[in-house]
Amino acid sequence: MADKQSACATCQPKGLCGGKGLTTLKEGAWANNPLAIQVLGICSALAVTNRLENSLVMGAALIFVCVGSNLIVSLLRKCTPYRIRMIAEVAIIATFVILFDQFLKAFYWDMSKQLGPYVGLIITNCIVMGRAEAFALQNPPILSIVDGIANGIGYAVILAIIGFFRELLGTGEIMGRTIPVFSEWYTPNQIMILAPGAFIALGIVIGIFNAIKGPAPEEKK
Repeated sequence: MADKQSACATCQPKGLCGGKGLTTLKEGAWANNPLAIQVLGICSALAVTNRLENSLVMGAALIFVCVGSNLIVSLLRKCTPYRIRMIAEVAIIATFVILFDQFLKAFYWDMSKQLGPYVGLIITNCIVMGRAEAFALQNPPILSIVDGIANGIGYAVILAIIGFFRELLGTGEIMGRTIPVFSEWYTPNQIMILAPGAFIALGIVIGIFNAIKGPAPEEKK
């Protein structure tokens, strides 16, 4: 009897969420990155990345909304009627977006004015809605939180990279502070803080990301 119990114990998967946590984390943050691989949520990636600070705040907003909405959708997944699930998901997402937006207005008014409507547009962000519909609706709460963190971080990191280089090359500054060594020999390129610069930076980052990651197993011959 003891032998059977010990055998069953060794057969049980170890790690967070039965071993699925680490896989989910890697999938969202790297292997299936929502921005670099799926090319989702590019509106904010193009609109708010002219400054690193804007990119970091938008990334934090998406992490907060994605984690919160995933958690609530997962908790309610067994009692939400299937035909109204998307309405419920939008309502949940909108609640977290409003909370973050009100937080910005209360404690970070200047940033709230700079981001304008883009925080509100997270309600329609394909990443948040997609994770709620495709993952949180079918998985337990803890694993759904991990998925929200992974996709939020994956998106935020790419956003921060784009914001860093656009601000540096477009103004010679980082977080509004001039980089003396850099500004001595570099003339700021204004195109990098305009719309064409956003497309250029996003394309380069996506290309480098995919070159590092390499082709998917099914794409290899």
